[in-house]
Amino acid sequence: MENFDFKKTKTLENSRAHCGLIKTPHGIIETPNFIFCATQGAIKGATMEHMRAAGAQCILGNTYHLWLQPGPDLVEKHGGLHHFMGWEGPTLTDSGGFQIFSLGYGGVVDEIKGKHTCNLHPKSLLKVTEEGALFRSYIDGSRRWLTPEISILVQQKLGADFILPLDECTPFHMQREQTALSMERSHRWEMRSMEQFSRTFEGRQRMYGIIQGGIYEDLRAESVDFVNGQAFFGQAIGGSLGGSREQMYDVVGMTMKRLRQDRPTHLLGIGGLQDILVGVESGIDTFDCVHPTRIARHGCALVSQPESEKNREHINLKNRQYREDLNPIENDCDCYTCRNFTRAYVHHLFKAKEHTGGLLLTIHNVRFMVRWMLKIRQAIQNDTWVQFVKTHKR
Repeated sequence: MENFDFKKTKTLENSRAHCGLIKTPHGIIETPNFIFCATQGAIKGATMEHMRAAGAQCILGNTYHLWLQPGPDLVEKHGGLHHFMGWEGPTLTDSGGFQIFSLGYGGVVDEIKGKHTCNLHPKSLLKVTEEGALFRSYIDGSRRWLTPEISILVQQKLGADFILPLDECTPFHMQREQTALSMERSHRWEMRSMEQFSRTFEGRQRMYGIIQGGIYEDLRAESVDFVNGQAFFGQAIGGSLGGSREQMYDVVGMTMKRLRQDRPTHLLGIGGLQDILVGVESGIDTFDCVHPTRIARHGCALVSQPESEKNREHINLKNRQYREDLNPIENDCDCYTCRNFTRAYVHHLFKAKEHTGGLLLTIHNVRFMVRWMLKIRQAIQNDTWVQFVKTHKR
């Protein structure tokens, strides 16, 4: 385990919030931290040089998309995902299961993230059996099986530092009995993933276990006990987190109370600023989400001080009110965009349909998230966490 390690460097009294260090062969991840999503081996709207300049520490690659295009064999020929996309730092890949289930059923993505909006219409997912998931490729329409074993073999060829076992992602509307059966299947898939991982283990990767169980406390407790008892390096909270933000916080909180504290914990697919505050307070180490880069492509910039109740964590620079605004996005931001351009200029770029607008906002939003996590770590280290939360809670 000399190339991989996790240790807490600061733990607060009367709180699960803590700072830590995750050691990998490609560098250190300081926690709490945010992992940026390079879905198809690229950050949408930015290069890896922009990510390095912003201070990002870890990048997530999407197994489902990279498996279908360009394929794991080509990535392996490049020396793995790090060399393929030009990123020297730590990386993580998911199992591909989330994409299959979210692309297979409308509404599942929103439901898993605490938005109770379900529109259940089968799309590309054909069937789920004990063996795995059969789906239709969105690229060429071919039928493909994703099994626990295939997911691990693909991720080993991609070569990320951290990988995830295949699990079944269930939406909020699913009843307890169905959720329990799905969770039990996920546990069996995780065991098969571990067995495959052990058969082809080369020492350059580590695996996280995934906790399922939907919104049901007893199922979450059962899933936590399962993951706690397996030889995973870390643990990730997955599955449906409820029909509202408040319920999501409850699910995360009750899950964290039972999880092992000597492992790093990742919260899958969550990246709102307030969600991160609550997650850190619950003991989460890392988060991932496409949110910062996605909203940038639509003209939105993350900000520390909200300018309206409607947009509590960002402003939309396409709005007319910014047409003659000569201020930077944020006065105290040190990103390239804020140091060189005004809100009015970014507004103009989007009105003129210039792609540079999305680039500049992506640079800002990435740097904003890096600085946000740094401020959180500093607040924990300086014992000012309680005051930090009070100041930034919205």
